[in-house]
Amino acid sequence: MTVTPVDRDDPSESDDLPDFSDLTTHKWHAHDDKMSNVGFFTVARRLPALFVQSFRMAWQASPRDTVATVVLNLLSGVFTAFGLLATTGVLEALFAAGPTPERVRDALPALLLVGAAAVLRSVFSAGAGWAQSRLQPQVLRIAEERLYGLTSSVDLVRFDDPEFHDTLERVRMRGVGASDDVVGSAIDVLTAAIGLIAVGGVLGVLHPVLLPLLFLAVLPDAWSTVRSARMSYATMLSLLPTYRRKWIVSELLADRDTAAEVRSFTMRGFLLRVYDMVARTQQDALVDLARRQTVARLVGEALGGVGTALVFAALGLLLASGSVPLAVAGTAVLAVRTGQGALQQLLYAVNRSYENGLYFTDFIDFCSATEKAPVMAGSGAPPDGFARITAENVVFGYPGKDTPALKGVSVHIDRGEVVALVGENGSGKTTLAKILAGLYQPDSGSVRWDDVDLATVDAHALRGRIAVIAQDHTRWPLSARHNITMGLNKGEPAVVRAAGVAGADEVIDELPHGYRTLLDRRFKDGQELSGGQWQRIAVARGFYRDAPLLICDEPTAALDARAEHALFDRIRAHADGRTVLLITHRLASVRYADRVYVLDHGLVVEEGTHDELIDRQGIYADLYGLQASAYQS
Repeated sequence: MTVTPVDRDDPSESDDLPDFSDLTTHKWHAHDDKMSNVGFFTVARRLPALFVQSFRMAWQASPRDTVATVVLNLLSGVFTAFGLLATTGVLEALFAAGPTPERVRDALPALLLVGAAAVLRSVFSAGAGWAQSRLQPQVLRIAEERLYGLTSSVDLVRFDDPEFHDTLERVRMRGVGASDDVVGSAIDVLTAAIGLIAVGGVLGVLHPVLLPLLFLAVLPDAWSTVRSARMSYATMLSLLPTYRRKWIVSELLADRDTAAEVRSFTMRGFLLRVYDMVARTQQDALVDLARRQTVARLVGEALGGVGTALVFAALGLLLASGSVPLAVAGTAVLAVRTGQGALQQLLYAVNRSYENGLYFTDFIDFCSATEKAPVMAGSGAPPDGFARITAENVVFGYPGKDTPALKGVSVHIDRGEVVALVGENGSGKTTLAKILAGLYQPDSGSVRWDDVDLATVDAHALRGRIAVIAQDHTRWPLSARHNITMGLNKGEPAVVRAAGVAGADEVIDELPHGYRTLLDRRFKDGQELSGGQWQRIAVARGFYRDAPLLICDEPTAALDARAEHALFDRIRAHADGRTVLLITHRLASVRYADRVYVLDHGLVVEEGTHDELIDRQGIYADLYGLQASAYQS
């Protein structure tokens, strides 16, 4: 594969790169306060609670598969122990005095028991694996449904909180995916523990000294695996900002929406250098992690080798002293090897359980905190309509912002009116509209439909009474029909009528499959629309809901002058008997509004009709004059 190098001599490609000081990789000690109490025994103490959580989720996903997995693993462990004990009978017969044919013949019954035990152990182990492979995808589905059920219902303002974003990113990246992994790891721990108990029981029967020596052989591995898990988790935490920035830059380089500007502004070299800077930050952190984990693993394996040598030395001394017969010693060798494998499997499973458990705990904590977080939780039924909507002394601030976006705003909208909100960018128009739409709850003040305080009604049900035509509407990768209906089903005539009122019928008539056309070119037979065509679809979306309150936030931003004029005529016609809240910078469109509110830095500074505000010669008149002068010779 040939890679075209970036031309660093291109004068259009400046070396003025963004400041990425926030991406500095935190060293291992930066997380010592969080991770220092996580040792082997801490892991052991935390695992029971983690296993309870994982098995509770597994039971919720499939009680049958959960029971099958546990029972079949138990039976597999039982036959592991039985096979080892039967091996002693085989060795005793083979090591007995007498002709070889007779010794082999005497060993056959025990040998048949060993074979039967091995077959049954394999059958039960395979059955347990099958049940586990069925269980884990079901657990993942349960976890994903819980997460996305919360993220789609949490208050909209939470998405304006950077801390919420970071936590959600960590949970989406690893937490929800760790749910089925932690269940699988918990089952693996159970499987290995059952096998180890079986082997330990056999060793205890053969000679009590062999059991502690077995643990001595693998405890160093326990130390190295737990330490590696701590390193991996801490590194992931420190790289979260890096992962996010890298993903953003990669989207800019590979997304269709940005492809034209990347080429028009010769951004390729700049973006590749930015990407390289971020990728190197990630690379250096991961290479350093690999080095530290390798050192820990080598130390653990070296000490483990010393422990294994001690085990066999002790076994030789027992043989030399006559404490154990040769047949028992032979069985002990097999049991030690089996026990080492089981204990190493247990340690690996514990390590996986712990590492996955850290991410799984993030997921559980996020879900629990989100479920307990205050929400717009009124339970009353919203009114079917209103005579007047009133916002009184509304104050609202975004998370992390020192200055409120709204500072005691009061407005009212009577039924059947067209009311406009105007003002410069950042004046609070869209924020006020979102509060009136039930998307934000004010920090203080109230919004009422007649005498009903909206804080007391169910926010989800309230939004069903409101239609919104947004400037930053979503271009859903769905059919044209579903882009209008948005999950509602009022019948085909309602879809056609809404499309006709919005002028979207002209767009749909040109599509190859009409309303069934998929509006996303990334998929087979998908179609792409222009910005103005998408705007008409979004307007039809708002008209289709046919709600008593219609909020139009810059509904003509992507339309040409003729289409804009036609749309406002349609909105006025559609508003007959309905209430419309209009937000726009194009003041010629608000001349026919019943009332205009002018906002400036979160305050209502002017109110009145178009003519009244022109006569007042205030902010509105200035803005209107600036726009009107552009059309005068």
